[in-house]
Amino acid sequence: MRDDCGLVTISGHEAFDKTVDDVCAAVTAAGYHVFARVDHTENAVRAGRELPPTTLVLFGEPTVGTDLIAERRTAAIDLPSKILVWQDGDAVRLTYNTADWLVRRHGVEREGAAAARTLEEATEQICRRTAASARA
Repeated sequence: MRDDCGLVTISGHEAFDKTVDDVCAAVTAAGYHVFARVDHTENAVRAGRELPPTTLVLFGEPTVGTDLIAERRTAAIDLPSKILVWQDGDAVRLTYNTADWLVRRHGVEREGAAAARTLEEATEQICRRTAASARA
């Protein structure tokens, strides 16, 4: 599901923790590097708050992202790429940014726009591969 805010959300078909692990494995299999896993739920608990399972996976490949950043340095605020894995009732969701949103937000053209499209295609494949792995 695409929305007007430049986000795409798809449904996962496994338990939350397995989905996060599967996303990280798919990122690595696609030739990208997982830079971090940010467990927002764990951080909320440490702050004395509650939050349904929510983890942000940051990943990238400098040969792709650098073209986007080189064209418009502000693009670095949105890189590395991210996949948000979150629990929505009984469902697990995966959310990521669209290339169009990155292009509009940073006003990139040429190599930066091509890099944004490459990143979205890779992110979409990672999410779809993760969602489909439960069905295989």
